[in-house]
Amino acid sequence: MKKLTYFILFFLLAWVSSQAQSSPAVKDYIQKFKDIAMSEMMRTGVPASITLAQGIHETEAGRSKLVLKSNNHFGIKCKTEWKGESVSHDDDARGECFRKYNDPADSYKDHSDFLKSRAHYASLFQLDPVDFEGWAHGLKKAGYATNPKYPQILIRLIRDYKLHDYTLIALGRKVQDENTDVVAAVGNRAAVQQSGAEAVQERAEEARYPQGQFQINRTPVVFVAKGTSYLALAREYNIPLRRIFEFNDMVEAEETIASRLVFLQRKRREGATDFHLVLAGETLYDIAQLEGIQLESLISYNYLRTDVAPSPGRKLNLKKGGPEQAFIPAALPQPEAGDRTSNRDKRIAHHVVKAKESLYGIAKLYAVTVNELREWNKLETNDLQTGQQIRINKK
Repeated sequence: MKKLTYFILFFLLAWVSSQAQSSPAVKDYIQKFKDIAMSEMMRTGVPASITLAQGIHETEAGRSKLVLKSNNHFGIKCKTEWKGESVSHDDDARGECFRKYNDPADSYKDHSDFLKSRAHYASLFQLDPVDFEGWAHGLKKAGYATNPKYPQILIRLIRDYKLHDYTLIALGRKVQDENTDVVAAVGNRAAVQQSGAEAVQERAEEARYPQGQFQINRTPVVFVAKGTSYLALAREYNIPLRRIFEFNDMVEAEETIASRLVFLQRKRREGATDFHLVLAGETLYDIAQLEGIQLESLISYNYLRTDVAPSPGRKLNLKKGGPEQAFIPAALPQPEAGDRTSNRDKRIAHHVVKAKESLYGIAKLYAVTVNELREWNKLETNDLQTGQQIRINKK
C-alpha cells in the first residue's frame, strides 16, 4: 500500500511541476533569455538548447523562489571560491548557500564558466554541439544533478519547445525568420541588411565551435582560423598530411584560405539527421562539412552534380532512401546533334567562373583534373575570382 501511495504521489508531483511550467510561461522565458543563451554558446561552446532547458527546469520557467530572490537561474551553490553575494535557500538541506546575481545575464555567464572550468565536465565539450541528448546524459553522469530523470527532463523540454533551433542559429546554420533580428541577436547585426549569400558567408565566418577537438556526426573535427597550416594540423594530431585532404574532400593546399572545419577522420556515409535545409549561398561542399558526411554520398543520395548549387530552402537527403531527387539541377549546354565528343571538346576553350565555384567543381564539370587546370592556367593556388576565365583544355 505504501508503495502505491508513493507511486501516486510521485506522478501527482510530476503533474503539478508540468503545470507550473505551462506553455505560455515557458515561451515567455525563452523569449527573454534565448539571446543570452546563444551569446554564451558562441563564447564558450555550451549549447544554447541545453542552457535554455536547464534554465527553464531550474527556475520553473522563471518563477521559482530561488530565482526571484537571487537571479540564480541554474541553482549554482556558493562553493568555496565564490566571493559575491549569496542567499539562503532550502534544497538538499535546509538553509544552503546559493549564489546571488545582480543581473540574469551574470547567472548565465557564471553557468557557462562553471561548466567550462571544471575538469569533470570537460568530456562534454568533445561532443558535437548539436548532440543535445549526449549533453543531457553527460551532465547527469558528471554529477550536475541528483534527479535520475534529469536527462529526460532536458531532452523533453528541448524537443517540445524546439530549443535546438537556437543552437543551430548560434552556429550560423539556421535563420529563424527574415523579418526578425535573430541573426543580429547572435552577434552579426550587419548581416540583417546584407543579401542572403553575404549574410550566410558572414554568419559562417563568425560561427563559434568548441576550442580544440570535438565531434560532428560522431567524427573528430576541429575548427581552425584562416591561415592555419595543414602540415601543422597533421603533425599536431599525428595524421598523414594526405589524409587531411582525403578526409575533407579537398585538393592539396598549404594553409586554409578561410576559417573552416577540418575533419581528423574520414566522414561518415550518412548524416546524423535525415535532411539538411539549404541556406542561401551554401555549396554542396559546405553542407558536407557542416553535416559531417562524405561529399560523394551527399551527391549520390540527392542525384546531384558537383557543378550545380543547391536551391535555398530545399531539403537535401543525408541518408539513403529519401525522396528520389532533392531538386532538379539546371541543364548544362548539350552537344549539337551528331556531336559525340565530351566536355573536353577542343571547341570549348574557356569557362567563366561563377560565384561560389571552385576549381574542384570546374574540373569535375569538364572531366579534367585540378592539376591540369592549374598547369594550363598557370595558377599558383586554387583561389578563383568571379568572372575569371579558366582554360579547360591544353590548347
